[in-house]
Amino acid sequence: MADIVTIGESMVLFQPYTGGGIKYTPLLTKSVGGAESNLAFGLTKLGRKVRWVSRVGNDPFGELILATLAGEGVDVTHAVKDPDHPTALYFKEAKVPSDPSVYYYRQQSAASRFSSDHIRSEWFKDARHLHVTGITPALGEETAAFTKEAMIQAREQGLTVSFDPNLRRKLWDDHTARKVLLDLIPYCDVFLPGIEEAEFLLGEKSSAAYGEEFLNMGPSVVAMKLGEEGSIGFTNGHVFEAPGHTVKQVVDTVGAGDAFAAGLLDSLLEEKSLFDKETIVRTLPQALEQANITGALATQFSGDWEGAPTKEEVRQYMNNGKMVTR
Repeated sequence: MADIVTIGESMVLFQPYTGGGIKYTPLLTKSVGGAESNLAFGLTKLGRKVRWVSRVGNDPFGELILATLAGEGVDVTHAVKDPDHPTALYFKEAKVPSDPSVYYYRQQSAASRFSSDHIRSEWFKDARHLHVTGITPALGEETAAFTKEAMIQAREQGLTVSFDPNLRRKLWDDHTARKVLLDLIPYCDVFLPGIEEAEFLLGEKSSAAYGEEFLNMGPSVVAMKLGEEGSIGFTNGHVFEAPGHTVKQVVDTVGAGDAFAAGLLDSLLEEKSLFDKETIVRTLPQALEQANITGALATQFSGDWEGAPTKEEVRQYMNNGKMVTR
């Protein structure tokens, strides 16, 4: 059984041991990074059963990714080791006060070879929900069609689907990115754009206009991330605003959006009938609040997922705005 299935590429992440820039640092640390695995880590910490589907190289980097995910309780039995293509790598360096800079080495990686022929019905067996991002379509020649077909087959097997555009402009040109991402929106039930991604897709508009236009494309729920201001949700003629949660110091913003998605989906999945109209109107405000907390807390650690909170930590924070640590 799985609460959520997620499909996408994970990479081995290298970053300076002492922070700062890469150029002159003598030591790098290694860990695991990738939007879909970040979500998987976040959901398992919240007590959810997650099935992660991907392709890694038959190399030490792929072994590290599989061992790390399995060690955190994620089901990796549907991940494939590709003997002919490597595991992707990426490097990250701090750029104070802006977001970190990242450098990808993922061309011709194992996950970039995904095609529709690889999809298996057992990926979705005994699962409730599929989560995909806009990163996978950008990886290879056939990965956009692969992502779309996975969404279609998941829905045919009774799963609901969430889609985070997770725009990565270094991976493809703007015209292609906009066209492909817009084409995928009708196949999801929950759409999770950031405010800047919404502007990229639709041009400059108000938040309300974004919500209305995205809902008209097919999703039942649009949950839009607004950064420090929190988030705003749209569904069935209702609009819900959830204020952001202030943290003392932002260490690393990478992965915060994935933590937001994990918090939102965990809360929505508390209900057996995920997208009953009355249910979603009742549950979306709390889901946005939890998502804001998980997203904010994820920025407190250096790493893409290491700061994801447990369910107990979220409960403590929601009850009194702070966590009891000793």
